[in-house]
Amino acid sequence: MADSPAPDLTDADPFSASFNQNPHPYYRAMQRGSAVFPVPDKGLSLVTRHSLIGQILRDPATFSSAFGEPNERRSGPVARELEEILGKGWPYLPTLLNADPPQHTRYRRVVASYFKPRRLEELRPDLETIINRLIDEMPDGETFDLVPRFSVPLPIEAIARVLHFPPDRLADLKRWSDDAVAGTGTAPSDERLLEAARGIVELQHYLAEQLRSRQAKPIGDLMSDLVEAEIVDDEPGPDGSEVRRPLTMAEMLSIVRQILVAGNETTTNALTEGIRLLAENPDEWARLKADPAGRATAVTEEVLRLSSPLSSMFRVVRADTEIGGCPVSAGARVVNVYGAANRDPDLWDPDPDAFNPDRGNVGAPLARLEMRIAFEALARRIDTIELTEENTFDYHPSFVLRGLRELRVRMTKHERPAGN
Repeated sequence: MADSPAPDLTDADPFSASFNQNPHPYYRAMQRGSAVFPVPDKGLSLVTRHSLIGQILRDPATFSSAFGEPNERRSGPVARELEEILGKGWPYLPTLLNADPPQHTRYRRVVASYFKPRRLEELRPDLETIINRLIDEMPDGETFDLVPRFSVPLPIEAIARVLHFPPDRLADLKRWSDDAVAGTGTAPSDERLLEAARGIVELQHYLAEQLRSRQAKPIGDLMSDLVEAEIVDDEPGPDGSEVRRPLTMAEMLSIVRQILVAGNETTTNALTEGIRLLAENPDEWARLKADPAGRATAVTEEVLRLSSPLSSMFRVVRADTEIGGCPVSAGARVVNVYGAANRDPDLWDPDPDAFNPDRGNVGAPLARLEMRIAFEALARRIDTIELTEENTFDYHPSFVLRGLRELRVRMTKHERPAGN
């Protein structure tokens, strides 16, 4: 790609479908140019170089995560209707995703134990059961869409186990998760935003009911820990001493909502892209099949690098500063484009766009575990993966959450190993 003609950046719009269908040539052209690429009519500036994004992440005092919800703002009657709908729920508070230290640290400590390697490994038997059942249900030698048959249900069922949600609410969890990100990095219609707002309020009330039931009778799960947790209050006591308090309902709802979304949207997209990459690189598929347990981790890391399912994230500038010599004013919103940084030629040459599992580490713990086990199981139980001619490889129109709408595949299977 480095030798391809650079696209015209004059009208590059990260909210457009054409941009999101293949953003990488645009990002590569941005990396060759100024350190910051402004999108004036959207009030955003994109940062695409790996080194500069690293500087931003190391300076939360200047580049704050407290950006609010990463959605395009609306005005007029639609804004008023959105406010009326969302007023029937709880306010959206910054907790895990969009809070700075020390607030972020306090909230993270409450749930951190659930995402440590040893705790995650306890999920392995459940994940193996889910994955093998989904493979059992795949048609053998017939074309099917991988997304609804495998990529969606695996992470939904996994996060439902973590949150102790009943099986009959899985479809609702997926719908609510989609509603929660409906305006993230994209420009949905007014009708879709209103529909999503209703879904978010519905999710809040369902979660509030679950949290109240844990208050009455804790069951030792993550939500039980939330209702029993105490955090340090922002305001000290009259004598300046530390004051601890329970989490408010709005804080608990924000934490669970962010875990729900992070636990399935990005993993769905990475799983789908991973199967596509393995189908397009038969030599790597053969290497994985020859050593599933030994090779799955490297495959997972490289899929996460290339697919970058969380492709971008916002920061708010707190004080006048500069990025790579480019002045940036206080109040500006900058976007760390991880999808560009993960293919930055300064770090990933030679050939940063190639699928090469023998590279370094990226990714998130739960996503890593699910994907690693999935790739191991697929390598043991699937003989061949073929992408069929029906594929158009259309991506969802979001520059933040990047993923294929569908992936039409044909697989041939081994018999299921005894005892699995």
